[in-house]
Amino acid sequence: MTMQWQNQVVLITGASGGIGNAMAKALDEKGAHLILAGRNDIKLKQLQRELVHDHTLVTADITTLEGRNKIVEVCKRWPVSILINNAGTTHVGQFDNAPVESVISTNVISPMLLTQDLLPLLAMRPHPHVVNVGSAFGSIGFAAHSTYCASKFAIKGWTEAMLREYHDSNIHFHYLAPRATDTAINDERAIALNTALGNQVDSPEVVAKALITLLEKDKSRLSLGFAERFFAKLNALFPALVDNALAKKLSTIKRLTFDEPKPCQSEDKTPNAEALSNKLV
Repeated sequence: MTMQWQNQVVLITGASGGIGNAMAKALDEKGAHLILAGRNDIKLKQLQRELVHDHTLVTADITTLEGRNKIVEVCKRWPVSILINNAGTTHVGQFDNAPVESVISTNVISPMLLTQDLLPLLAMRPHPHVVNVGSAFGSIGFAAHSTYCASKFAIKGWTEAMLREYHDSNIHFHYLAPRATDTAINDERAIALNTALGNQVDSPEVVAKALITLLEKDKSRLSLGFAERFFAKLNALFPALVDNALAKKLSTIKRLTFDEPKPCQSEDKTPNAEALSNKLV
């Protein structure tokens, strides 16, 4: 079925971050009405000024009950038909000082609870969609990204379970997995690691374009990057081979990410700050 964008009301969480910003602009061009949710009111208003059409802004923190309730109330006034769970955060560095609760709460618990709250509203629309933004790290465990990997593995598994559970319903679930993306969520260590490992880094606009493709073609899953998709399949079939390959890079990873660990980085909870080895030697 052809996507009738002018009839869609799209909720984007983490809208003021890099990927959310690009998604908003791509969907604005399509003519959809947007509910742009984020913690940073100034960035949300700046984003609205950059868009062609008028949209609905919601300054809210999805990690709080108050924030989620605020979003739900807006969605009752605007009949949401597409939910994009894009909000997220990351941590780069050793596990022993990782902010586990913050990352898991933001990346896993909050989108699950928000989706749970919005399912009754989505079910009222004829062909609603839920898009969960994951990561290449949802398929590959990577040193210095342990907590982030755990959260994205969880999102991938949850999405897979939901698309199967709701297969006989009118609600369509989708999983979008970007690879390393050039956004402000990347601190200097993530950037240095991408450079040292020679990783391909996409622009947020590439991810936004993939989102449009995912929805227009009604694809259940879409992962960006041939090398990343190949590496994920290899990891699933021959994990010991990947263990050995990444062990050769461990000294580089530690040198660039374990020195002077910094607190959890967040770009208004916009995910997908990762580095992925694209070679096995």
